[in-house]
Amino acid sequence: MTHRTGRIATTLIGLAATLTLATPATATPTGAAPTGAGTGHSQHSGTVPLGTTPTTGGFRLVDPDRGGQRVLDGLNQTSGPGTLFTDTDNTWGNSTPAHRQTAAVDVHYGTAVTWDFYRAAFGRNGVRGDGVGTTSRVHHGTNLNNAYWNDSCACVTYGDGTGGRTPTSLDIVGHELAHGLTSSTAGLLYSGESGGLNEATSDILATAGEFFADNKIDVGDYLLGERVWPDQARRLDRPSADGVSPDHWSRDLANLPPHAASGPARHFYYLLAEGSGPKVINGVSYDSPTHDNSKLLGIGRDKATQIWYRALTVHMRPTTNYAGARTATLKAATELYGPTAPEVARVAAAWKAVNVG
Repeated sequence: MTHRTGRIATTLIGLAATLTLATPATATPTGAAPTGAGTGHSQHSGTVPLGTTPTTGGFRLVDPDRGGQRVLDGLNQTSGPGTLFTDTDNTWGNSTPAHRQTAAVDVHYGTAVTWDFYRAAFGRNGVRGDGVGTTSRVHHGTNLNNAYWNDSCACVTYGDGTGGRTPTSLDIVGHELAHGLTSSTAGLLYSGESGGLNEATSDILATAGEFFADNKIDVGDYLLGERVWPDQARRLDRPSADGVSPDHWSRDLANLPPHAASGPARHFYYLLAEGSGPKVINGVSYDSPTHDNSKLLGIGRDKATQIWYRALTVHMRPTTNYAGARTATLKAATELYGPTAPEVARVAAAWKAVNVG
C-alpha cells in the first residue's frame, strides 16, 4: 500500500507474486455493517449492503448517509477524473474481479464501514472530521497491485492487482482512509520514525475497523492484507514475520522505510490489546514475543484503540518519534482512565516490551 501526498508517492509493501483466485464469497450482512438501499456482491466481504442514490433510470454509487462518499471507475487510465458507477437495479457486482462493479462494491462497503467505525468509536464525522465523504477510484492503470491515499484531493485510488485479487479488501480500504485521518490530525511526517508511526496508525485503525465490521467472510484479525497478499500479510503480533519489519525499537529504525519502521508500534498496539504469548483469536493463531521476556496481559482492543486515537489526535505532532509516541500514549491513558489506573501501567509495560522507554 502506498501513502501519497500531493504528487509524491512511496511504495511501502512488496507486491505479491501471481495468486490463485479464491471462490467467490457470500454472506449475510451483519448488524455492524452499513445500511443502504443497494446490495453488493463483493470479492472479499461477501454480500453486503450499500448506500446508493436514485437517479434517472437507476442508481448512483453515492452514499447520502455518509457525506456523499462515491466510487468512480478509473477506466484503467492513469489520469482523468474517472466515471461514476451507476446501475439500473441497485444490485452491484458479482463477486468476481471480471465484473467491473465488484471492486467498487468492496471499496464502497469498506469506506462505509470505516465511516461508521470512526463515528461509533470516536464520535468522528468522516475521515477528516468534516462530514465530507471520500471519493474513491478503482481500476486505476494496468495491473497496479497497490492502493494509495492522496492528500491533494483527499481521495483514494485502487489498482486491479495481479492474479485475480484486487487490493480492495476491508483492511486495505481502512488502512488508506486512516492516512487521511492522520494527515488531518497529527500530520506525522512520512519519513524516519514519524513515518513509521504514520504507517502503524493506518494498520492499527484498519485492524480495529475490521473487528468492528464483524463481517462473517473477512473476520477480524491482526493481519493486514491477507486476502490479497496471503504470503506477505503484515502481522501486528510479530511484525518481523514479513522479513523487513522489526519487532522492537532500535537506533536503526529511523533509517528504515516507513512501513518497516512501523513494526514496533504495530507490535505495541497488539501487546497492549491482547498481551503476549500464544493465543487463538477468531481462528487465527498468534504468539507475540517481548524484548524483555516479560509476560503481558492486554487491556482489550477497544481501550487500546481509544488510547492510540487520543494520543494521535491530541498529543502527537508531525515530528513525533517513538519516544514521543510513548509519552503521548501515557498522557492519553492517564486522561482517559486516571493516573493510577492499570491501563497506564500497561501502556508503559507494552512500550518496554518493544524496547521503548
